[in-house]
Parts: sequence; C-alpha cells; structure tokens
Amino acid sequence: MPVKVLIVDDSKLARIVAGKALASLQPDWEKLEAGSAAQALEIIENATPDLALVDFNMSEKDGLELAGELRVLFPDMPIAIITANIQDEVIARAREVGAAFVPKPVTPEALEPFLSGAALRLKASRL
Repeated sequence: MPVKVLIVDDSKLARIVAGKALASLQPDWEKLEAGSAAQALEIIENATPDLALVDFNMSEKDGLELAGELRVLFPDMPIAIITANIQDEVIARAREVGAAFVPKPVTPEALEPFLSGAALRLKASRL
C-alpha cells in the first residue's frame, strides 16, 4: 500500500518543488495536492493521507491552523510546516501542534530528516 502525502500550498510552483523533492527521496509515494486549506479538507474526505506537508502562509487559513485541524482528525499523522518564514514563534507554534518544520525552498536535503522519521513511524504503526 503506497504512502499518501498531502502537499498543501497556495503556490502551484511551491507544490511542484515540494513534489519533486519528495519524489527524489520516495519515488513510490503518492502525492495529493491542495492549493488551500479548504481544498485539503475536501481531499481528506475521500483519501486519507499518511503524512502532510503544509505551507505556513496561505490566504484564508494559515498552515498552523490547518495542521491543528489535521492533528485532531489524525492524531498520529506526521505533519511538517513548510515556510520561508523562519521565526522562532512560527517554529514554536509548529511544535505546539506536534508538527516538524521544513524551510523553503523545499529541497531533498531539508525534507529527508522529516521523511525518514515519518517512514519509521508509519512502518511501526503498520506492524
């Protein structure tokens, strides 16, 4: 069963960059893309993601709000907040909702520690 990764970013280019970084590290994992928090919530009605990469700066709802909602729905899901807004407050808020922090632009090197940890958690939960 392939791992499903929800990539949420209001920038199509940022979703492409994150998707390429993901594919270079985990080519067999499936991508689910959303351009907004609302679209992400629609997607999870039909497909349950195994982990999520969520942009912090989005128009109607920021990524930390969405991460909090995902945490309620999926308490054990690995979630990463992706942003170029590298401030201690944002990092602290990400940790409060149990999310990792990945700086933008998303590169395989920046994404690899999060994906490695997520893969181990998913493997353990499926045993």
